[in-house]
Amino acid sequence: MNDFFSNNDLSIDEIKYLLLLENKNDIKLLYDKASDLRNKTIGNKVYLRGLIEYSDRCSKNCYYCGIRAGNANIKRYTMTDEEVVNCAKYALENKYKSIVLQSGERSDKEFTNHISSLIKKIHAATGNELRITLSCGEQSMEVYKEWFDLNVKRYLLRIEASNPELYKKLHPADHNYTKRLEAINSLVKTGFQAGTGVMIGLPFQTIDDLANDLIFIRDSGAVMVGMGPYIEHSETPLYQYRNELFSPQKRMELSLKMIAVLRILNPKLNIASTTALQTLDPHGRELGIKAGANVIMPNITPEIYKQEYNLYQGKPSIEQEPDICKTEIEKEISEAGCIVAWDEWGDSKMYKT
Repeated sequence: MNDFFSNNDLSIDEIKYLLLLENKNDIKLLYDKASDLRNKTIGNKVYLRGLIEYSDRCSKNCYYCGIRAGNANIKRYTMTDEEVVNCAKYALENKYKSIVLQSGERSDKEFTNHISSLIKKIHAATGNELRITLSCGEQSMEVYKEWFDLNVKRYLLRIEASNPELYKKLHPADHNYTKRLEAINSLVKTGFQAGTGVMIGLPFQTIDDLANDLIFIRDSGAVMVGMGPYIEHSETPLYQYRNELFSPQKRMELSLKMIAVLRILNPKLNIASTTALQTLDPHGRELGIKAGANVIMPNITPEIYKQEYNLYQGKPSIEQEPDICKTEIEKEISEAGCIVAWDEWGDSKMYKT
């Protein structure tokens, strides 16, 4: 096993070997090696990003997503500007120093102009002290550049599956894999701290797919990653395959292995321990940190909206107030052997300003 950790130039076969580990001692060694590599390379600090789920209105119809445009059984909402700004102020006052503004995917002019206006209001209200990450889907290079010029330096756009054939099975015909790739490349070219990620344990997905996902992420130009287990939603077409999925425990284990192997492939990445991990295990985020992650995104969306932004079923902490979530997260990070990076932007060590 130790031969695998002598360098980060793992072959596809070596990555698959690590993802298929079954011996508990070997799996623990993998997690320990990844977290040790993180600590030695970028330190044992965990960065917080206050997550604001701005709107569940979406123009896309992805087969796996609970807020897909074709789901008529959810309540659509868009937070007011005042509510968003208040969330941003809360993040700053509580020493998060960083927020993620997330929404369903829209590219109409009304939406993109409104995001530009929101960015300006957030900066004005917080004295440009917050790092803003946007997660608002595919946009043109011109829109990306407009947002970048408004002092937004981070953008998350997940590929979800790097295998084009699998991507087609997850999306209707109006989704274009090449366009998704081009959008990720545009983010990198614009100068963003670009982020991407995948779902783990999808229907039709193979270990080869997951190994190649890791290679894709390593070579994508991304400096931050958000990936986690696929969790089914009853209001989606993929729900019909729920009995063919890996067990929740297996999807959890695979997700932690993916985090660990990615940390070995690229030690300087910012890797999130996602909320989806916590959905499958009450200690999921803590386990993600132990496997090598270094970012957590506390949900600071007002409670009246949290229950509507259901990408998947069983999302945790819907009814918890932000202060309670904050206390629990600090405890999780401490128990994982790390410290909270209060009042720090937490830019990736790979990012050159």
